[in-house]
Parts: sequence; C-alpha cells; structure tokens
Amino acid sequence: MTRLGFLINRTLRREAPLAALSVSQNALLGDLAGKSVALVGNARALAEGQAGAEIDAHDVVIRINRAPMPSAKSHGTRTDWLALATSLPEAERARLAPSRILWMSHKRKRLDWQTATSPGFYLHPLDDYEGLKLKLGAQPTTGAMLIEMLLRSDLARLDLYGFDFFASLSLSGRRSADKVPHDFAAEAEMVGGFLASDPRIIRN
Repeated sequence: MTRLGFLINRTLRREAPLAALSVSQNALLGDLAGKSVALVGNARALAEGQAGAEIDAHDVVIRINRAPMPSAKSHGTRTDWLALATSLPEAERARLAPSRILWMSHKRKRLDWQTATSPGFYLHPLDDYEGLKLKLGAQPTTGAMLIEMLLRSDLARLDLYGFDFFASLSLSGRRSADKVPHDFAAEAEMVGGFLASDPRIIRN
C-alpha cells in the first residue's frame, strides 16, 4: 500500500486494508510463547519504587502510550513493544525505540503512516475492543486491553507494574478519574478475577 492509499483508507475508515498492514493476533501472541513479560503501566506510584532492574530482566517489556520513565531505578530502560492509543511524537519514538508497535485504539484516524508500516506492526481488532467495552461497561484502557489479550497467549508469566487503577493517578497526565472515559473499578475487578484464576499473572 502506498502512503496515499493508506491516507485514503484511513479517512474512509476502510478497516480491511488497514488490517492487512498488521501481523495477525495469533502471530503476535505466538511470539510470547514460554516467555516472561513485564507490562508497565503509568501509575505515579511506580516512580516511588525500585523495580527497574526487575522490569528489564523480563524476556519482553511492554510499555503504554508515551511511557514516562522518570528513572531507570523505578522504571527500567527497555521497551520491546509499545502499545499506543495516541499519536507518538518523533522525539518520544526515538527515546523509547520500540522494536514493535501495537495500535490498540479504535480511533484509526490517529494512526500514522510511520507506525502502520513499522516492523511487526499490530492493529488491535475492533471486535476485541467492542467486546471488552461491553464487558466493562465503559471504554477500556490500553492496559486493560493488553492484559486481556496477553493472557490468551502461552506466555510463561505476566508481571504487572504501575497498575493501581488510577489510585495514584497517571504519570502521563493530570486528569482525575472522573475526567477520563474509563471504569477503573470494573477494570480492577476484571484483573482481580484474572489474578485469582490464572497463576501466570502477578501484580507487583
């Protein structure tokens, strides 16, 4: 697909041509088989800890959106996969240097050509987004979508860092919970269910 073709398909909301740029979900999850995964959220409380080296010790480190990293001591340094629901300025892309980008947002109009043609690019299916939205009763966060999807893989272990469901707010913004379109109580309940039923997931 040419860049012009991409822009036309994005503008006209033609899902199939955009999806053709993506690796399949099965292929994406297959890459995690037998691996330890660190999923790093953006809770402010993470900056108060010293989990950086532990995060970097995982086989795959996944970060979210602009992924603020106040210090290597608290957040580590590696970004293998970057999951986006917002546009990413070039300076941030260079700082994080992910080897793979996952576009999790249902808002395709924000997807840019550089991201869509990057190595290993993944486009999260709209049906998955809508299904989780129905389950939660609200627009799911990028973190919630990732947790639900990653646990469908054969990964060996999924460690969550920086997930307190907005109790300490987010390092990536100043909005309070009532200013964002998510139901954090519903997401906490969902993740609590995963923690109780799946020994592979650990909340740090």
